[in-house]
Amino acid sequence: MSENLPPQDLDLSFLYEIADGSDEFIVDSIGMFLEQTPQLLDTITTAINTGDWATAASASHKLKPNLGFFGMPQSQANIQEVELACKAGAQNPADIIAKFNDVKNVISTNLVELEKIKAEKEANL
Repeated sequence: MSENLPPQDLDLSFLYEIADGSDEFIVDSIGMFLEQTPQLLDTITTAINTGDWATAASASHKLKPNLGFFGMPQSQANIQEVELACKAGAQNPADIIAKFNDVKNVISTNLVELEKIKAEKEANL
């Protein structure tokens, strides 16, 4: 769980590679992530709290590729475990909650860092 997560699971190499020098692409991509990710995290939180495992699985599934795109492989693997556990009927809700909270904490830290990166890139546009 949290002991397996690095303090910051964030590597933007892939984003920079496909941006091919375009700060505008980086700003737009980070902007979309900053807009969509908190909404998905809220959806998953609400779904878990109400026992709506199908919605929790669906929102986890939507979040998963974004985490890969933004170089968060550990969080991506953990959200996949959340997704699969929810799809399997949430046999152990405490494990799902713990794993999701780990993901949420790392992403929250990364959102702050991404805001900084976005602001720096916007200043150069």
